[in-house]
Amino acid sequence: MSDREKLKLPPKPKGYITTSTLIIFAFGTVFFSRSLDSLGAPSTINFLHFATIPFACVVALTQTRTKNRHQIFVTWALLAGLWALLSVMLASTIINEAGIINLVFSFLLLGEPFLMVLALVCVPLCERSLHKFRVWLIRFGFANLIVAYGQFVLFVILGRHPKPGNPDYIQGVFYHSGAGHVVSASVSMTFGLYYLVSAKTVPLWIRVGAALATFYHMLMADAKQVLLAFLGGGILLLVTKLKSVGEAIKYITGAIVFGGIFYWCMQNVEAFSAFNTWARPEIYGPEGEATLLKTAAIRLIPTHYNSWLNALFGLGPGHTVSRLGGWMLNAYWNLLSPLGATRHVVSGQVWGAVGASWLGNQSSMFSPLFGWAGIWGDFGWLGLLAYLYLSWVVWQYICLDDLSRFLLLSVLVFGLIFSQMEEPGYMLFVAIVVALRWQEQQNIKARRERDAKQARLQLLQEYRESLQQSR
Repeated sequence: MSDREKLKLPPKPKGYITTSTLIIFAFGTVFFSRSLDSLGAPSTINFLHFATIPFACVVALTQTRTKNRHQIFVTWALLAGLWALLSVMLASTIINEAGIINLVFSFLLLGEPFLMVLALVCVPLCERSLHKFRVWLIRFGFANLIVAYGQFVLFVILGRHPKPGNPDYIQGVFYHSGAGHVVSASVSMTFGLYYLVSAKTVPLWIRVGAALATFYHMLMADAKQVLLAFLGGGILLLVTKLKSVGEAIKYITGAIVFGGIFYWCMQNVEAFSAFNTWARPEIYGPEGEATLLKTAAIRLIPTHYNSWLNALFGLGPGHTVSRLGGWMLNAYWNLLSPLGATRHVVSGQVWGAVGASWLGNQSSMFSPLFGWAGIWGDFGWLGLLAYLYLSWVVWQYICLDDLSRFLLLSVLVFGLIFSQMEEPGYMLFVAIVVALRWQEQQNIKARRERDAKQARLQLLQEYRESLQQSR
């Protein structure tokens, strides 16, 4: 038997599914669950990803055979952060006598994006697997964009909707959900930036056109918060560049030009007029209506503390203004109550503050139910620290380029606006983009090292040949 035959790998068994295929399928259960629900599937399909994402992560961890020390270190850093977050959540559950089902859903809502990053980072992806991921991610992005434009034509132009002309129903593949227009627009603009930067084999004019189409998607869906979060992410990225004078000048110049053009559009272009909703100085300030409404949860939650432990561990998973406590428990109470779910009165009090304010139905920009408030309310200061540590790990070791850093910073800004940090469709899309960019950088680094090694071997071979010839 020849050496080649000895080294030949055994054929894959029939029905074998690769880790990459499993991860793509798991993401699909998040991305299209709302569409399937709208088409008549049971509403429980919206919970399917809570099983498929962790399962895909476990499979990836158990099947990885990487020997790369940096990859192993990053994997363990993410696992340590997830363990810290889960430990704080468990302590909060015990202290506040919350339901175990509350703990499970709270951990998955906040931890799922990091599980997705972990699944993609722990395995070495070859160029073929990376290409496969990119192709599917681009298909998902275009599917959401095309559906959104179709909804614009049907719902707004043709008026084929019970509430014709309402841009909130332009939700792409996330139709029909409460904040689906924001989720769809944020996914769309994230996709537009990724496609512009990564699809280098596609002509530039097509990539620019796609990016502009995603921007207009945000405008026609009236998802102003998305642009605000992206602007905030851009400003924070600019701050990180101030240590480099050249980079700072480049970004500051771009920011000034963009700001001037955007302000002109607000005053002169009808599509941008909705942004003037926020341009009312009288609602801001210490006693302004916007300030009072936005801080309602921060003022109400501490009034329910029973001991100093609540400051450290919060009022319990799903007991305040997180996505679980603010929306899911009420929407799925008939399903979750028999499983032992628990609620807290403060969630209703915050919703009462929203209903009592004339700004309550104006824009989610003023909502007191937002990501950072939810983490702090449910899990206290230690919960915030655990989540920030996980974010720092991703920033420090996985966000290796400006696009990844910008997307992460935009997520953190979103956490000050609404519940976007716990929206699986958006967060998992960002997680995949960030992880794929990391894998691309690792492949580039490995290719350079391989080429350098081959060059050294070639030089050594030529040197030996020259020595032999000289003799």
